[in-house]
Amino acid sequence: MDNILEIKNLNLFFGEYQALYDVNLTLKKGELHALAGESGCGKTMTAMSIIRLIPKTASIKSGEIIFQGEDLIKYNERYMRELRGNKIALIPQDPMTSLNPLYTVGNQLIESIKSHSKVSEHQAKRKAKEVLDLVSIPDFENKLNFYPHEFSGGMKQRIIIAMALATNAELIIADEPTTALDVTIQKQIMDLLKDIQKEFNTTVLLISHDLALVSNYADYISVMYAGHIVEEASADEFFKNPMHPYSIALLNSLPTKNPVLKLKTITGAPPTLKEKISGCKFHPRCDLFKETVCDRAEIVLTEKISDHFCACLMK
Repeated sequence: MDNILEIKNLNLFFGEYQALYDVNLTLKKGELHALAGESGCGKTMTAMSIIRLIPKTASIKSGEIIFQGEDLIKYNERYMRELRGNKIALIPQDPMTSLNPLYTVGNQLIESIKSHSKVSEHQAKRKAKEVLDLVSIPDFENKLNFYPHEFSGGMKQRIIIAMALATNAELIIADEPTTALDVTIQKQIMDLLKDIQKEFNTTVLLISHDLALVSNYADYISVMYAGHIVEEASADEFFKNPMHPYSIALLNSLPTKNPVLKLKTITGAPPTLKEKISGCKFHPRCDLFKETVCDRAEIVLTEKISDHFCACLMK
C-alpha cells in the first residue's frame, strides 16, 4: 500500500515545555491505524498537528507532516481550511463541537457539501440524502429537518461521519469517536468506520485509549507514552507479541472473562509536561527498570523483528 501520510520527527511545545518528541508516524492508504495510550500521552496533539488545529499556546518547533507528497507545515491557514473537511475529516470526541445547534442537520450537511464542491442546492441535497442513508440513519429524508439536539450521541456521530463521506475525505481522523456512548452504540460506530474504510479505501487514524476496542478493528498500531512513540506493529503481531513494558502493562490492565483473575494496574501516573525524566520516560513505572541504564541512555524506536518496532533497551 502507498503511504498517504508521513509524520517525520515532529516536535511540539507548550511554551518551554515539550509535548511531542521526534514523533514519526506513517499511514498507508486504506488502512485503519490506531494511535493508542493513556490520556495525556500526546495522541490528540499528534492528530491535531496534522490538520493544524493545535491550541494557540502550542507550537510546532520542527518536523514534517507529508500528506500526499506535500508538507502541510509549510502551508498557510487558508490552504489548511480548504484541506480540512475536504481531503482530511475529523470525527471529534464530542460531535456537538462540530454541529451548530442553531441550524438543522440538513442545512449544515448541505452547506458543507456546497463549500467543498461546486454543486447546486439540488445536487447537494441529493448527496446529503445519499450519505445519511450510507450511515444508516433511519427516515433520513425527514431527519434532514431535525436539529442536533433531536439526535442521540450515536446518531450525531453518524452525521459527522456522513459529512466526511459527503466530501470524499481520503483521511478520517477519529479522536476517541465512541467516548460517552454505550457499548452497543460503540460497536455500531466502529463497525461503520470499518465498513467505510473497506468500501471506499479510506484511511482512518483512530485515536483511542481502549486497546480492547482497538484489537477488533485496527490493521496497525502505534503506542504512545509521554509524547514518544514507544511501539509499532501490525495489530496481529502486536497482540500476539507485545514488546514494550508499557504496552504489556496496558494489555494486562484489560478486563478478562476469567472472574478469578484480578485487574493488574500500572503503578504511578504518566508524567506531566513539567516533569524532567531522563532516559526512558516510562522507567519510574516499569517492572523491568535497570538503574544507570533505563534512566540515562537515549531510548530510540528500533526494529526488533520484521516490521515490529520498540523503544526499550531491555527487550
